[in-house]
Amino acid sequence: MKTIFSPRHLGHANNLELVAGAIVPAYEMPSRAQFIHDRIIEVGLGPILGPDEHTLDTAARVHRKDFLDFLPTVYPRWKEAGRDGTALPFTWPTRGLRGDVVPDFIDGALGYYSFDAGIGMVEGSWDAIKSSHDVALTAAALVKGGERAAYALCRPPGHHAGAGFMGGYCFINNAAVAAQWFLDQGASRVAILDVDYHHGNGTQEIFYRRKDVQVINLHADPMQEYPYFLGHKDEIGEGEGEGFNLNYPLRWGATFETWNEALEDGCRKLVDYAPDVVVVSLGVDTFEKDPISKFKLKTEDFPKIGARIAKLGLPTLFVQEGGYAVADIGVNAVGVLQGYEGA
Repeated sequence: MKTIFSPRHLGHANNLELVAGAIVPAYEMPSRAQFIHDRIIEVGLGPILGPDEHTLDTAARVHRKDFLDFLPTVYPRWKEAGRDGTALPFTWPTRGLRGDVVPDFIDGALGYYSFDAGIGMVEGSWDAIKSSHDVALTAAALVKGGERAAYALCRPPGHHAGAGFMGGYCFINNAAVAAQWFLDQGASRVAILDVDYHHGNGTQEIFYRRKDVQVINLHADPMQEYPYFLGHKDEIGEGEGEGFNLNYPLRWGATFETWNEALEDGCRKLVDYAPDVVVVSLGVDTFEKDPISKFKLKTEDFPKIGARIAKLGLPTLFVQEGGYAVADIGVNAVGVLQGYEGA
């Protein structure tokens, strides 16, 4: 299996986030990608290639143009305000406040275009975000070109980013962009299977009223877990999209046996949908030792996930999302890919 990877992700480093009442170094750190990269080499999964440069034309079909225009300006505007360090929002337009006007000043604009304080940006963040987008599209082109599967080692991740907002370490929704690209290249239907611990709220929001992309999420129950305000079972899509959004919320402490029951049902629904290609939002923060998650999957479970996805018999693009047990992320993420390959 070919992997697409960009060292430009290193520009998004030493940024901070607000979590549990404290400003702390972001859990989404450069070493995540490096551990996966090194494990790919260690096990001989396949060649690692750099991304091609892509325009944001496809991204503009799933994201609002004003949001995409905003992202490259964040840190320059932060500097213009006389600041350094991490650009973070602290005010959001919630119930009773106006959410239809973008403030001129960077603090207000950051709040308008985000839903949490997990999107801290630094000098090199935009270049890393753009390279992550390019990684996803380059890997998608491999699948379109006839590869059985390809792996987009994206960093930063993307599945919490919606049409006009960022959050949860995510800025451009790489999986959504890839799905749209497949459609633009002639696919009739695309399925996105999100196995990250946290609900892919951005992906759901983008495709919620569409029938050409089926979105399946296996995740922690939003009554207990981030992102809290989306991911319930009764969210099934609207309009033309009704019936094409599937959520499997699971309570804290879920074991592989419980989690796998949801996977099996999701795979059955995916087969019924009969997509031309599958995009897997690959999060491995379901791992029992993940520092910000509360499921109980073990290292030996991750190859089983890959093997089950392989049984779908469909062209598959893996797009890296979460996973924060840094010492284990390489083994677990690559374990999924090895399971897919039958290793």
